Amino acid sequence: MTVLVDPPLWPRHGTTWAHLVSDTSLDELHAFAARAGLPRRAFDLDHYDVPDERLAELVALGAEPVSAGELIRRLRASGLRVPARDRGGSGH
Repeated sequence: MTVLVDPPLWPRHGTTWAHLVSDTSLDELHAFAARAGLPRRAFDLDHYDVPDERLAELVALGAEPVSAGELIRRLRASGLRVPARDRGGSGH
């Protein structure tokens, strides 16, 4: 069971955003997000978008900080990654 968070690299809406994923299951990801108080609207098919000011809190709750490349590798290996072609315009 591992929840991962990458560096906040994606600017939008006046802040910079990171991604929160599970390398095990979406149930695990949703449970972690609920404990952290993340709104369900922050979920985007295989990850939660989280503002940079929440990063330290997520790590304190147990999220493992990893590089963006490592996050994608582990998400793909888990079988949970939703490819861009299947996002229907909801990807970034």
